[in-house]
Amino acid sequence: MGAMKVIICGAGQVGWQIARYLSSENNDVTIVDSNPDLVRRATDTLDVQGVAGFASYPDVLERAGAKDADMVIAATHLDEVNMVTCQVAHSVFKVRRKIARLRAQSYLDPAYGDLYKRDHMPIDVKISPEKEVAEAALQRIAAPSTFDTESFLDDQVQLLGIALDEDCPVLNTPLRQLTDLFSTLRAVVVGVRREGTLFTPAPGDQLFAQDQIYVIAQREDVDRTLDIFGKPTRQQERIVIVGAGNVGLTVARELEKGRSKVRVRMIDNSRHRAEVAADALERTIVLHGDGMDAEVLLEASVDRADAVLCVTDDDKVNFLAAVRAKTMGCKMTIALVNDPTLVSLMGPLDVDAYINPRATTVSSILRHIRHGRVRGVYSIGDAEAEVIEAQVLSTSPIAGRQLREVDFPEGALLGAIRRDDQILKPRGETRIVEGDIVLIFSLAADVPEVERLLQVTADFF
Repeated sequence: MGAMKVIICGAGQVGWQIARYLSSENNDVTIVDSNPDLVRRATDTLDVQGVAGFASYPDVLERAGAKDADMVIAATHLDEVNMVTCQVAHSVFKVRRKIARLRAQSYLDPAYGDLYKRDHMPIDVKISPEKEVAEAALQRIAAPSTFDTESFLDDQVQLLGIALDEDCPVLNTPLRQLTDLFSTLRAVVVGVRREGTLFTPAPGDQLFAQDQIYVIAQREDVDRTLDIFGKPTRQQERIVIVGAGNVGLTVARELEKGRSKVRVRMIDNSRHRAEVAADALERTIVLHGDGMDAEVLLEASVDRADAVLCVTDDDKVNFLAAVRAKTMGCKMTIALVNDPTLVSLMGPLDVDAYINPRATTVSSILRHIRHGRVRGVYSIGDAEAEVIEAQVLSTSPIAGRQLREVDFPEGALLGAIRRDDQILKPRGETRIVEGDIVLIFSLAADVPEVERLLQVTADFF
């Protein structure tokens, strides 16, 4: 696999995670940040070079090796710095591929799309954390009985994260028996997290209460899959959103566009933000008040809500508002959590689902820079595993072979195959052919081996 030379600007969570992925795949990575401590943290813990300085300054980019870089990823916390960095990388150093994280809605308005043309401000890929997070929130609301969900293979297949309860009808049954029992079900259990450890199950393994499982299911079979694992689907009709920032607003807008039955109420403790939201939305009722306050939550009818979505910019507020809503009788709570170490508190605090904006941003950036034929990648948990969607090339060691002949690493499972427009459920005798698109769940340690099996070339343009 040909290595790329990549410059990552911004050594925060997002820059660090992307540097970690790319350097582990033997790319030549340089990380740039104006904060020398963050640069040092990256160079101490990762196999990367570091430059302290302002990423948009031509001399700083030059020190970072921009003259022969293949790609610049601008993920500092300032939109304008990210934009100018891409401009300088293009105009001065002729860097071919430029990705920028942009937050402000105005920069993302399609009406102004001409701004990013090659001869104006050349940015190839614009990533908006708010947009990504709003999408993730809508997915969580749409699949209320899952703690994680993502679509693959052009929306024909879904990954479902399901927490199993005592009343799950298929506990203590070897998975191979489930395959026989539900022979027409196009769904595969690809991962199990038990007592904090994620593993890929063998056919003889059983599932237990309190397991968190990851299932890859064909879209038409999602409801049936949820049903089999004891999670009947129900319509979400009453939704309360705590936080009227960009994320809350985007979600409320999308919900208003959708089915007419949804009733949305929104709470924000800033009078200004509440007024802006009330003007921007049509059917949503906006309340000014503290989302952690019991009286305010009652006024928003949290006790009768199907879901409460806590998306303020403060993790602690999100967690506490979710906990309080749950104790008041709300059926499902979703919290926005920036600090991945807080995720372990979800269980004890009975928060149903979380969204980590950095994880969604990282996976959307990676989706645009994977080598060759990898079309998508989604990071599971605290980067414990990845779901990889890739096209099988003629050079791939798996092309033309039956699955049972392929030596997949222990931590990897094939979840679905798309051939032409058919989705196939993988079986031992299935033969993989060139052009197939495969969906593979892989523990982090086995990703390099999976990529070797896909024999992906370094041509990423």
